[in-house]
Amino acid sequence: MLQALWPLGAAIVKQVHEAMQLERPDLAYGTVLRLMQIMHGKGLLIRDESQRSHTYAPAQAKDAMQTNLLQDLLQRAFSGSAKALMLAALRNGISKKEREEIEQLLKDDKQ
Repeated sequence: MLQALWPLGAAIVKQVHEAMQLERPDLAYGTVLRLMQIMHGKGLLIRDESQRSHTYAPAQAKDAMQTNLLQDLLQRAFSGSAKALMLAALRNGISKKEREEIEQLLKDDKQ
């Protein structure tokens, strides 16, 4: 949802639904609406109710939100262990190209 909304900035549900249908054509409008309402309730989205069609926007910029969500995931699922998080990520669904990029980053960091 956020991946579709960040490029749009502020948008109504219809716009987000249309953007998401490019990758998920079976996604129902009602599902998008409900998820956006839940995300608003959790503070991930802000909502402007001044118009008939409510406008939603991310509560934070992409980098800041991703950092906060990662910190939350790290604490909740991995007991604060970045190593455990990385090992789980490396074991599950990483492509050869992504692995090579990570290896290069680690080599560059050593220098």
